[in-house]
Amino acid sequence: MDYKNVLTTCVYCGAGCGLYLQVLDGKVVGVLPCKTHPISEGKLCVKGWNAHGFIYHEDRLTKPLIKADGGFREATWDEALGLVASKLTEVKEKHGPDAIGFLASAKCTNEDNYVFQKFARAVIGTNNVDHCARL
Repeated sequence: MDYKNVLTTCVYCGAGCGLYLQVLDGKVVGVLPCKTHPISEGKLCVKGWNAHGFIYHEDRLTKPLIKADGGFREATWDEALGLVASKLTEVKEKHGPDAIGFLASAKCTNEDNYVFQKFARAVIGTNNVDHCARL
């Protein structure tokens, strides 16, 4: 079998461990640690070793859902993001920016979380940003 190893960053926390996704016939089938990566130094935690099991899980959402008529319906990304933007604007105008709070994620990179808090503070105008790393 000819595996293609694709270097990437683990998705389970913000530490930034390096790993290779093992790809066979266009599908991710396994994970290997990157021995020369400066952060993980060839090691992975239990979660890192299993950083691929969710990719093809039957319960994984791959399209945005919008709540309507007591249930959910599929939407386009433009429609879903437009709805979020309009709802944030509506709350901000009606109740002020501090009526909105943001919860960051340890599963994002530090750079992602930085941009997230920058959006909360510079665009929305609130310092209501929290993060609880549960690794």
